Amino acid sequence: MNELVVVKGNDLFTDSFSIAYGADIEHESVMSMINKYRGDIGYFGNIKSSDFKSEHGQTLKYYVLNEQQATFLLTLLRNSRPVVEFKKKLTQEFFRMRQFILERQTAEWRHSRLTGKKVRKDETDIILTKLIPLAESQGSQSAGKLYMAYSKLVNSTLSIKAGQRDNLPLAYVDAIRFLERAIENIISIEVDKGTHYKEIYQVCKAKCQIIKDLAFLPQLKLIS
Repeated sequence: MNELVVVKGNDLFTDSFSIAYGADIEHESVMSMINKYRGDIGYFGNIKSSDFKSEHGQTLKYYVLNEQQATFLLTLLRNSRPVVEFKKKLTQEFFRMRQFILERQTAEWRHSRLTGKKVRKDETDIILTKLIPLAESQGSQSAGKLYMAYSKLVNSTLSIKAGQRDNLPLAYVDAIRFLERAIENIISIEVDKGTHYKEIYQVCKAKCQIIKDLAFLPQLKLIS
């Protein structure tokens, strides 16, 4: 419930909490309206409910609505200024997330992701053949953890989590590829110079941040 619109498969969803908050309406009022018009809303698919634990430990029920259900529900809300503004925002968000679904189905996205996996392999090969031996020669007792350290470096630079790479828009898929190619090249150059392995990490971290800043990436929205 951190995103206004989320993607599952090829469908878009929002929830009753998001609608209540965005339209400045009590959540119980939104729940009551959904229950009142359950038959009409259910015409657009089964109405799904879920539970949410509040910061006070209370278990709260809420409804998850697909795009058609949410759009219909909005037609039932009385038009105040907050409601009108929220309708515009939700409509824009549904459209934007629909574009992300279409993007992931393009040949360009698939090619970039496939190329990125090849670059990732090249990066890990460099870590294995050059960086780890250097780190061990410089006294590291945990050189094998360097794989994870560099994977986390790319993720933290782009503010993404482990396991999200197949759910990213094209701009982020490309950015990962650029960062990992840069890391591969930096490691190779710095190892040949005999730079300390900890300093190599700092160089990579600084260069990754520069690349990320120059990419002017849009606000991250996941696709799935």
